[in-house]
Amino acid sequence: MTSRADIDVRPIDASEFPDWQRAMNIGFLHRPSLDEEILDARRAQFTPGRSTAAFDGGSCVATFRSFAQELTAVGGAAVPADAVTNVTVSPTHRRRGLLTRMMAQDLAAAKERGDVVATLIAAEYPIYGRYGFGPATWAAEWTIDVPRAGLDPRRAGPEDGGRIDLVDAEDVRKHGPELHERLRRSQPGVVSRDELWWKVTTGAVRFHATFHEPYYVIYRSAAGEVEGIAAYTADDKWGDGKQPLNTVRVKWLTGVTPAAERALWRYLCSIDWVVAVKTGYRAPDDLLPHFLPDPRAAAVTTQADWLWVRILDVVRALEARTYEAAGSLVLEVADAGGLAGGRYRLEASADGAGTCAPTTDDPDLSLDVADLATLWLGDESAVRLAALGRVREERAGAARQADALLRTSRRPWCPDIF
Repeated sequence: MTSRADIDVRPIDASEFPDWQRAMNIGFLHRPSLDEEILDARRAQFTPGRSTAAFDGGSCVATFRSFAQELTAVGGAAVPADAVTNVTVSPTHRRRGLLTRMMAQDLAAAKERGDVVATLIAAEYPIYGRYGFGPATWAAEWTIDVPRAGLDPRRAGPEDGGRIDLVDAEDVRKHGPELHERLRRSQPGVVSRDELWWKVTTGAVRFHATFHEPYYVIYRSAAGEVEGIAAYTADDKWGDGKQPLNTVRVKWLTGVTPAAERALWRYLCSIDWVVAVKTGYRAPDDLLPHFLPDPRAAAVTTQADWLWVRILDVVRALEARTYEAAGSLVLEVADAGGLAGGRYRLEASADGAGTCAPTTDDPDLSLDVADLATLWLGDESAVRLAALGRVREERAGAARQADALLRTSRRPWCPDIF
């Protein structure tokens, strides 16, 4: 067995990308080799210095990639983020500290660049807390029993004067980016999408050998403004007696108004032959069930952590977001990674603005940087974390005060996987 010291961890160059991609596929249990056309398409994701590998001799045995991203904080401000993805360690080289070395290099570089946070979607829960990441948003998926929903099949169109149209991929690439920008100005937890995202999601660039083209629909308000887009697929299943038993699967649905969301869900539940709609991952407090006459027709089939955040700059992170009340709080932040630890005073004003600075004052709350990330987007309760032993009150009532400052009326949500 090669010693840890003899395994080289470093950024790859362009010539090493095929070996890196093969190792990444092996780590994710995908087919090891890629067609040359697919490999060339994936080269578009390669950025010098942002794709890291571990090499044992001449073999790539671990992969790691990050890319520039923006994350929406509470209040609508976008902060620069280091988005972590494509993390694998080959089965032959587990438990040798390779991920720790790759992560340390990447987070140090992100801190040096001035990124406020790092982000990732965790395939496994236990891994990333030890690197200072905490789950900051959750996601839920519903399965709608269409016959039970209680919708009138005679009235499938919007009732507000708007309209829904089937469109093609070019229309999505035309209208989608602007619509997503509107969403992320108002929804904490949403991340930026670049041009490549829209090309991949609509099949203009193929990252997989097969691309199943979805159906696309656009909702326009009565004034003619695009306020919602959905992409979905449908199966072709029939039961005994020629009974249609088809299921619609929503790949993604974006609505910037409740009217747009209502109209799109109503449309999806009105398609002939469809008896079930799987919603894809949505915000855990999505309005969807209550758009239906019988909310019980929408059953939760998945609920789990989604976007994980690692704070790299406490001052900028806390000053980027807005607050629900006025108040002052001193936080003692522990960070085993040595990137963001310290004692900080947060001052929130009545208009929602916040200032933060290092302080030597006695702390009100002590917590790990991962738990601060969990609180930062407003989803979690400091009182709950204190009950779990993850936050320590140094002053009685401080956890309740933290909730009054930090928690939000609607839960944060990240609609993307990366």
